[in-house]
Amino acid sequence: MDVIVIGGGIAGVATAYQLRAAGHRVCVVERHATVAQGATYGHSGIVLPTPLDVWFGPTFMASRQNARNGVVNKAGFNGPARQFVKQLARLQDPNPYGHQYGLLRPLIEMSRETLADMEARFGLEFEQASGLLHLVRSAQEWEQLRPALGLLRLHEMPYHELTPAECAAFEHSVRTEPEFAGGVLFEHERTANCPLFTKLVKQVLDTQGGVQFMLGCEVSAIRLEGQRAGVELAPGPGVASRSREVDVINADAVVVAAGHGSLPLLERLGLRLPLYPLRLHTLVAPIAHEECAPHVTIVDAVKRIVISRMNHRLRIAGGAVLQSPALLDKPLGEAVTKEALALLGQATHDWIPGAARISAALPWEGVKLLSPDGLPVIGNALHPRLYVNAGHGPAGWGLACGSGKLIADLITGSAPDLPVDTLAALRADRFK
Repeated sequence: MDVIVIGGGIAGVATAYQLRAAGHRVCVVERHATVAQGATYGHSGIVLPTPLDVWFGPTFMASRQNARNGVVNKAGFNGPARQFVKQLARLQDPNPYGHQYGLLRPLIEMSRETLADMEARFGLEFEQASGLLHLVRSAQEWEQLRPALGLLRLHEMPYHELTPAECAAFEHSVRTEPEFAGGVLFEHERTANCPLFTKLVKQVLDTQGGVQFMLGCEVSAIRLEGQRAGVELAPGPGVASRSREVDVINADAVVVAAGHGSLPLLERLGLRLPLYPLRLHTLVAPIAHEECAPHVTIVDAVKRIVISRMNHRLRIAGGAVLQSPALLDKPLGEAVTKEALALLGQATHDWIPGAARISAALPWEGVKLLSPDGLPVIGNALHPRLYVNAGHGPAGWGLACGSGKLIADLITGSAPDLPVDTLAALRADRFK
């Protein structure tokens, strides 16, 4: 089959790889000049989410104070956005939280296997590093974390609960003053360079053939006609906007994996997904003092701020701003951006003081989509030839490898290696 994939981020490129591996011819359409330039570019680095990393549950937005929950609610938050937050708040109860993670878990494990196969097959090196140390500030936060620890035991995931002294003994950069509650260590979970991985996979596809990358091209609309599908391309620079000629690419199927750009394309077809944009922030700061720099990735467990080392720099990611989709095209106000970046700087100072030169840090801002039930949207929608792969949220870029495999199985007609309830929980029509 001929398949068009809209989006050249990690989700789109991983989907293209899996489709090609299944024997299909693929065309990837990406509006940027190269791949991995959108939300993929600023990813925190955590490869696959544990129960502590998913963006829902007892610790997610449990406090209304921005400084405590790590998420900034922009002024002017409208009714639908408030309703979205209420829906997510239902997952703070341990039972719904455990149920949702149980649905996501098979996709996580399939993603783990798929990623491992790609690494081994091509010998890819993308700055992989093992070790995640989640740090917890207070006894109250530690109690909020208990349901997540219960899920770790239920799913037999290896981890260690550490006292503050044990945290400092394991990672010398962590200071025990002021006092904090302790930490959770995942010795075998990994961080890696998401944009580098995406570009390496593109190189593999370029070498193998069978996948065409149309870079610097933007899709303006999707066409669904009978048993065929296609996309309309927006006029390029220098082309009169009133021109009646429309550049159309036809195929047997279209996969929408364009991040937040997926929403307007699907809305024009009549599919309105209740996905909300999170503006994520990243600071890339030079290491100030080598003896203060961490050797494993540090995660502020409740604020979901990730501090990972990249050679002589630290990547500090988080500082989410939740806002209405209607405001997505407008830039954040200076005060909101400053507040979000301040959360990143403060977390670095709190946990590993002296490690980063925050004053010399380079900021980045991108948008990721979050669903009201915490799960991505993966599968067929509206038309037999239309597929969606979006809404993975900020945690776990490795999920893209599993979701790409799922899309390829569905298009090929193969039975996905996932439970029926997980497949149903990922479908776009679940929101009806």
